Amino acid sequence: MTSLGELERAVMNVLWETDRDMTAREVQDQLADRDLATTTVLTVLGRLERKQLVHRIRDGRAHHYRPVASREDHVAELMTDALDDASDRGAALARFLGSMSEEERSRLRDLLG
Repeated sequence: MTSLGELERAVMNVLWETDRDMTAREVQDQLADRDLATTTVLTVLGRLERKQLVHRIRDGRAHHYRPVASREDHVAELMTDALDDASDRGAALARFLGSMSEEERSRLRDLLG
């Protein structure tokens, strides 16, 4: 999975935080503090579509965008890719577990049963 640039991450966060498809203009409005041109947002959405992270839906002359997967699915895939790249998967997992809070480790134990 390709990692996201800072602006791509910001756009994905906007899409992940809503429960509906959004136009580029609506995404731009949610990122108003960045003062982005609509063409910039469209460029980023196009890159995200090529990375297969967003799906574009044509609605008349407009396009709407939605994430292909949830934020949690994306993070899980990134974690899997990172582990696949490790020469010692066990050591990578041990370091990851060492970076977790006790509450997170407890939650993980619960999930593992």
